Amino acid sequence: MRSRQASRDARRAREFEAFVAGAAGRLLHAATLLTAEPPGDNPRARRLVTLALAHTYAAWDRLRGEDPYDRTRQYLATRFAHAAWHQYGGLGRARPHPGSPLARLSPQERLILVLRLYEGVAEEQTAALLGLSVERVRAICNRATTTLLHPPRGPAPAMVEAGVAPS
Repeated sequence: MRSRQASRDARRAREFEAFVAGAAGRLLHAATLLTAEPPGDNPRARRLVTLALAHTYAAWDRLRGEDPYDRTRQYLATRFAHAAWHQYGGLGRARPHPGSPLARLSPQERLILVLRLYEGVAEEQTAALLGLSVERVRAICNRATTTLLHPPRGPAPAMVEAGVAPS
């Protein structure tokens, strides 16, 4: 009886280790995009991934045909949303790294953009995951994309009239 349980536990550990080996890099990249931290210094993103993987491991035996990557991504997204929007857990309090292209976006815009464009999640699934309407997800994604594609211009240069010196 004990050998059967030990065998099951060893198989579970091997399956989960194989999943982590294949998915951790992509999950960490998605979490780094969400937190807008630099790739080499991303403690909040690492914490998000660790929490998501721990949650997936706890539910590993109950997945039964469900894609573990989808489950982990879903937990990562909801944990980020909860932390960023409700200032819970310290993940949303820190300012994004100013050098990150996504730093100009709100946490909600980053989350929707990462889910839709980086992860390829359908609008309907993103809306259901976040409790928003499909139209709202579409509008936020469009606004975030526009913000990224059209960065704000710097201040206009001072106009100096001919023959008039600045005072």
